[in-house]
Amino acid sequence: MAESSAESLQEQVDERESTVQNKYGTFAGVFVPTLLTILGVILFVRHGWVIGNAGLLGGLGIVTIAFVIVTFTALSMSCITTNIRIKAGGAYSIISQSLGLEVGGSVGIPLYLAQTFAITMYIFGFREGWLYIFPGHHALIVDITVFALLFTVAFLSARLAFRIQYVILAVIIGALLSVGASVFFGVMEHDPQWIGEFPGASEDNFPGVSFWVVFAVFFPAATGIMAGANMSGELKDPKKSIPLGTISAVLICYVIYVLSAYWLSRVATPDELVSNYNVMIDYAFSSSAVLAGLLGATFSSALASIVGAPRILQALGDHRIFPGGEIFSKIAGNGEPRNAILLTGGIVIVTLMVRDLNTIAPLITMFFLITYMMINLVVLIEQRMDMVSFRPTFPVPRFVPLIGTLGCLFTMFIINATFGLISIAFVVAAYFYLTNRKLKVPYGDMRSGLFVSLAEWAAKRVSLLPEENQRAWKANLLVPVRSSRELRGSFSLIRNLVFPKGSIKLIGIAEKMSTNKLRDDLFTLASSFSRENVYTRWSVIDSSNYKEAVLNSLQTFQGTFFKPNILFLRVSNDRDKDDELHTIINEARYYNMGIQLYIEDPVAQLGRQASVNVWIREQSPHWDLNMDLGNVDLALLSAYKLKKNWNADMRVITVVEESQVENAYQYLENLLDVARLKDASAHVEIGTFEEALQTAPQADVDFFGLTKDPKLDELRSYVELTRSACVFVADSGNENILA
Repeated sequence: MAESSAESLQEQVDERESTVQNKYGTFAGVFVPTLLTILGVILFVRHGWVIGNAGLLGGLGIVTIAFVIVTFTALSMSCITTNIRIKAGGAYSIISQSLGLEVGGSVGIPLYLAQTFAITMYIFGFREGWLYIFPGHHALIVDITVFALLFTVAFLSARLAFRIQYVILAVIIGALLSVGASVFFGVMEHDPQWIGEFPGASEDNFPGVSFWVVFAVFFPAATGIMAGANMSGELKDPKKSIPLGTISAVLICYVIYVLSAYWLSRVATPDELVSNYNVMIDYAFSSSAVLAGLLGATFSSALASIVGAPRILQALGDHRIFPGGEIFSKIAGNGEPRNAILLTGGIVIVTLMVRDLNTIAPLITMFFLITYMMINLVVLIEQRMDMVSFRPTFPVPRFVPLIGTLGCLFTMFIINATFGLISIAFVVAAYFYLTNRKLKVPYGDMRSGLFVSLAEWAAKRVSLLPEENQRAWKANLLVPVRSSRELRGSFSLIRNLVFPKGSIKLIGIAEKMSTNKLRDDLFTLASSFSRENVYTRWSVIDSSNYKEAVLNSLQTFQGTFFKPNILFLRVSNDRDKDDELHTIINEARYYNMGIQLYIEDPVAQLGRQASVNVWIREQSPHWDLNMDLGNVDLALLSAYKLKKNWNADMRVITVVEESQVENAYQYLENLLDVARLKDASAHVEIGTFEEALQTAPQADVDFFGLTKDPKLDELRSYVELTRSACVFVADSGNENILA
């Protein structure tokens, strides 16, 4: 049911994406918005301050490091984009298709918030440039007017936004040409300072700063590589457009930042660069052109964000990442996610009223960096797994995502370690929240492949270690099933014998006419075990011969890596089946498997599940305690599992003659101490074994050792004598309660 719902959901998403009216190409959909977002306010206002502090070589080092990180991220994004069918949501789609909806959503939510808050930041940047030209205008009115214009454009059509960006692109080109033209008018009259003295900023009275502080100021200039990818659901060919448009935009921007760094170092002294943020405006051929470029840069960045952010929200809504998310997945007739645009606009209005986002500005950068880091990490994991499905048409060397991942993580803590930890905590909290929502996954991801690869790696490592490791023992049960009714009756016992780290393999055995019914029942019961956090696998064997089917299963599992180590058998009241049960027990011993033979109390069943008895044979005359306890290790381990999972009382009982009582108590207490069973109690019965079965303290389950050739009728009588369910246990030799 859940799987079909997920498929239906994905079909709706695919159908809607295929009918989106506006499909954009590489230039309009990716290159222009990416270029305009990177060529932002820092280029026109703070780039000179960076060069003034760090010097030309230091400034170029800062620019290069920042662009290496984002370029490698762009390469990783291009690589993974050409390996999947990327859908709406950009980075969210990339991450969720690789690491699952929970991871994608935990990154997508903060990415949406960061993209939305960034709109406000860009509006504030536009306002500062506007007030430089018109100082008499009211700041709030400027902000509201700019927002109203941005919102109207986004609400009407993304195509209109892209057309406006062509105008802004022309304005910024004009600003850059104005800067370049100044070269022919003698403004480059200073020798560059190659290594800066890092004096700091004038507003702080030049306290001095470090290289990495200057880097932290500059780094946001290099971000913006997701501006085109955010439109992934509306691109004609995202596999082509995202790599080509993003990488070409990043490289062109890098060249512009390098050339402008050299120009700034030649037109002004270091003192002027760190104290005057308007150097580029003052020394350009046309100050008006640069001012127009500054306004155009901030406006275009805000426009790209207000067009891109709702599409991230729309993608989150498509997959019901948060309750009621389907409201934001709806699109208007012109292909615009107007409900998502309305919510985004509402958030921007609220943040505009705050008037100052400087406090959370580093957090916005952190969310972008986490997104970039996760994209690199996705590619790094895919490369390391070497899965046949990883066949990108734009492959990258393995060092690219590695450097990108480490670079993003390093930058987070360089910029602001506190906000770095807060942002990581936010993402982790979102992940656990989404995990609890049990999202319906509409497509496959690489998580299963990742875990299989880890398991294979672990299996290879384990194969180099000694085969028997008693300290690493855990209960892995093989449970033959004739009927689901019997299994339901043993459900609680089986679950608690293996929980939390053990496993269960259910082998259904039925004739062909009954296999479908048994298969359905086993699926239901295996799902119930899984909901109880017990790893469970099942299969059905078409056979009329129960004994042969069980024996074949025992032989088959010997060649598997995660093979079961305990055969759990249920003793029925049908004595005609005793001979086949003896044969199965002997075969299990031959393959060194532990055995748990369960006989249910037909009246009390498992009782209150509050007490467990373990019976061990008396040790006279020597009562020596050594590492070889005989056939009692698995019984003690099984009883301890029930004690922990039921929160039950546990007793270890032996039966002796009156003269051996003191020795017996001392032996049992030493055993419990060495076995670290602190909460278990020792009990000694005097007399014959049959008498002790009736007089010993009552338990809900009694564990006994299973002899080599058990008489099943005698074992059945123990249930009547003890008035409890009984489990008869044979060690495999690989268990040790003292380990």
